[in-house]
Amino acid sequence: MNQRNQFLGVNSIKFHKAFSTDEDCYRYLSELKWDKEYQCKKCGHTKFYKGVRPFSRRCMKCKYDESPTAGTMFDKCKFPLLLAFHIAFKISTKKKGMSTLELSQEFELRQKTCWEFKWKIQQAMASSKLHPISGIVHIDEFYIGGEEEGKQGRSKGDKKLVIVALEIVPGGVGRAYAQCIDNASANSFKPFFETYIGKEATIITDEWRGYIPLKKDYPNLQQIKSENGKSFQDIHIHIMNLKGWLRGIHHHCSKERLQGYLDEYHFRYNRRSNMETIFDLLIRKMVLKEPIRL
Repeated sequence: MNQRNQFLGVNSIKFHKAFSTDEDCYRYLSELKWDKEYQCKKCGHTKFYKGVRPFSRRCMKCKYDESPTAGTMFDKCKFPLLLAFHIAFKISTKKKGMSTLELSQEFELRQKTCWEFKWKIQQAMASSKLHPISGIVHIDEFYIGGEEEGKQGRSKGDKKLVIVALEIVPGGVGRAYAQCIDNASANSFKPFFETYIGKEATIITDEWRGYIPLKKDYPNLQQIKSENGKSFQDIHIHIMNLKGWLRGIHHHCSKERLQGYLDEYHFRYNRRSNMETIFDLLIRKMVLKEPIRL
């Protein structure tokens, strides 16, 4: 097995030098896709020789020729692979990412084309759901879309409701996760808790009654008075930053696509102290996960 040439860092000049042609990108995908071993998708055979196209592999048994992009989120890409890599780099490494309008202008592509590819990237940015928070966690819900006149409490009207969890660590905050929910009931909260919160975690919420039934499964769940947000300053700052990003960069996103934007924001946020590997991780996830087709 050959040692893979992993790209590290967020420096644009370094990135442009590493990826200046489509061939550079195909080589990178090939090394990543088959970094452990080759196995034919058609027959399972593990021996191959050079395929017809650059960096493709042809099965010695059934002669199936597989491209580095086959079965990945780069499959059937509507523009050169080099542009796809540069878009992925911009979205993963820029602090606020890039809107589809910005991508369209910079790479001279149709905005709808950028929108479709960014949706694939956002799917890859979804949490692996393998590392639930086990320490102290603050949880709250918020609306996307601003306040709605005449609506009080947890009644959301036409707004989009989101639940968010923020890990509290010594001296600051750690990871965060967010998920769209239908309503502020225990039934809507429970799947989020089961995915992102360990049973042993110390959970702190406000006094909303929807959390009460969850105490049976989460014995360390505590409810305290919000005091107009003063009791949850860290998570309220996180929510304000997230909403400000959505308004300032993307202006509007549909309810059906909101989860993708939440995943994008938290993919970068949770790796803010380890940006060296963020691009490589994104490309790996795009290679290993087939996209949900539009």
